[in-house]
Amino acid sequence: MVLLPITLALITLVLVWYFIGIYNENYWRKRGVVFYSKNKVLGPLWDFLVSPRPLFQVFGDLYQQYRHEPAIGLGHLLTPAMFVINQKNVQQVLSGDFQSFNHRGMESIEGDQLSDNITFMTGPRWKLMRSNMTPLFTANKLKNMYYIMDKSAQDFANYLKNNPKTRDGNLFETLMMFCNAAVCGAIFGIGSESIFDSPFLKVARGISQSNLSMKLKLVSFIVSPKLSSLLGLKFFKEYEEFFVKSIGEVLKRRDQENVKRHDFADIALAIQKNGTMRDRTTGYEIEPTTGILSAQALFFFAAGVEPCANAIYATLYLLSVHPEILEDVHQEIDKHFEKYNKNITYDVICEMEYTEKVLSEAMRMFPPIGFLTRQCVQDTVLPVGNIPVQKGTKIFTPIYDIHHDPELYPDPEVFDPERFSKDRRPNDDIYMPFGMGNRTCIGARYAKLQVQAGLVHVLRNFTVASKQTDEKVTFKHDSFNVRLKNVDVQLIPRNVK
Repeated sequence: MVLLPITLALITLVLVWYFIGIYNENYWRKRGVVFYSKNKVLGPLWDFLVSPRPLFQVFGDLYQQYRHEPAIGLGHLLTPAMFVINQKNVQQVLSGDFQSFNHRGMESIEGDQLSDNITFMTGPRWKLMRSNMTPLFTANKLKNMYYIMDKSAQDFANYLKNNPKTRDGNLFETLMMFCNAAVCGAIFGIGSESIFDSPFLKVARGISQSNLSMKLKLVSFIVSPKLSSLLGLKFFKEYEEFFVKSIGEVLKRRDQENVKRHDFADIALAIQKNGTMRDRTTGYEIEPTTGILSAQALFFFAAGVEPCANAIYATLYLLSVHPEILEDVHQEIDKHFEKYNKNITYDVICEMEYTEKVLSEAMRMFPPIGFLTRQCVQDTVLPVGNIPVQKGTKIFTPIYDIHHDPELYPDPEVFDPERFSKDRRPNDDIYMPFGMGNRTCIGARYAKLQVQAGLVHVLRNFTVASKQTDEKVTFKHDSFNVRLKNVDVQLIPRNVK
């Protein structure tokens, strides 16, 4: 008798699963869109859960299989979802029709204080917070803030000199030390001398660690934030108390010191002192509590550590297997160190055009993220294929695959910094390491500048060699980012004065 209810429950579950799949398939076929039928209920998210491959590579299989389709329909429980492939349709989603696609497709989880950040905010809440955070990333602010990154990079180079064991093998963890130090300096005003073994570094490593639990959380979060809320899931639960307390202490100390450092704490303190944030057009308001400012700090922290460390890591790897390009980078860096008596400022970094081209090409080959998500907020139509898109439809768009498409980039697997020469530089609609449009990463310029600072000081003091034996790199399969896995790089001290 006990088995009967269990059997009935299983039969019911199978039938529900079956009919959801039929519904999803019919939904897209009626609209003239090819449907990915391998898994009709969860689509590529199911493939991600059951295969040892990162999600961007799962989408990459679809990109190759359906390369000349404008878009394909996906199973996504009962929510319409599609993977947009045609480059013009991608541009329409990310930039051209912002009024219809201004939702990231992921949103803050009720009860998860740190998820209420600018990445996951939507509608007027996102617009108001972005307008208040944007001043932190103007060219003038970055110029004033560069000294923090440069000091962190100098300290990191000295750390590498004094700790030879950190210079060999998988350098990702080592490079996280620099990125953690630079971000902590820019957000919390903490000096980098003591940051190489700090609570913040432990948090950074914890956030970047991926496992089955995080994989399930990610899928739940993408499929339905409401489901995540019902299940009581929190992405950053273990860091909530630490971050809120840390930001509170930083703001209190900064207020008492009355010192301007041109960093996040300055902006946050000014926002808090000005009181309620209010959009003059819509009347929407946000109270600048320590909690909500902590959520913004966590976003900048997470975005400034792992993705930046991986960008430096990928660039060093590519230089290690292209010694002729490495030599040109060394010459440019040495020239500027000698010209400016080792005083590397924001303006000097901007003069290093070849190094910037090298970094841009590295980020084409290994962008920080491999795909983007959006959600349609009003009925619209994609131009190529004349595809009707209903309000609420979840959209996935490729980045990695566009960057590696031979129809857009000749010989895409060849590392060629000259792609980014002034007369050859690709358009923004096919080069998008930080996304595209109004919802592109707000800290993109900061992140790139931080990576440049780290690269310049590392390569001033070290050359790089690779012990790579595999012909093709692989990626960490349970990471949300494009993170190299099987790459070993060795830093060898240079004889420079």
